[in-house]
Amino acid sequence: MGNATSRDRLMKLLEPVVGAEGLDLEDVTVTPAGKRRLLRVVVDRDGGVSLDDVAQVSHAVSARLDADDAMGNAPYVLEVSSPGVDRPLTEPRHWRRAVRRLVKADLRDGTTVEGRIAATDDAGVELDVDGTRRRIEYQDLTRGRVQVEFRRFDDAEDDGEDGDEG
Repeated sequence: MGNATSRDRLMKLLEPVVGAEGLDLEDVTVTPAGKRRLLRVVVDRDGGVSLDDVAQVSHAVSARLDADDAMGNAPYVLEVSSPGVDRPLTEPRHWRRAVRRLVKADLRDGTTVEGRIAATDDAGVELDVDGTRRRIEYQDLTRGRVQVEFRRFDDAEDDGEDGDEG
């Protein structure tokens, strides 16, 4: 069940279930795990996903899978999670959810640009590149990646009221 057809079938089956919970279905993968299979369902939404959200959507997905028998008779483990920081930014909603984050963007012309996402809209993204705003249309992007920062931009604006000196 690891082929593209099965993935597409699971995506179509689970998308309305996840959507009914107010979340976006980002990905579905099935991988062998010993005598079982591991079904990973990745969900997200604006503002992030809480543990309660994950539990709620996990119950809904499990019920739908049981009713449809989509996973067959072989045992499987269901894992529902939110995307990690290494998830590529490929959809406008991914870019929107990463506003204020430092990203590296690959462009269709083969170049790469690194900057902080200042704003997004339906057509593109504005990056702050060394203090200068640069607008890039989604059609000119292949993908982006959030860059791991040990001191996030939000931390730089720390007003010191919480006792931190940094």
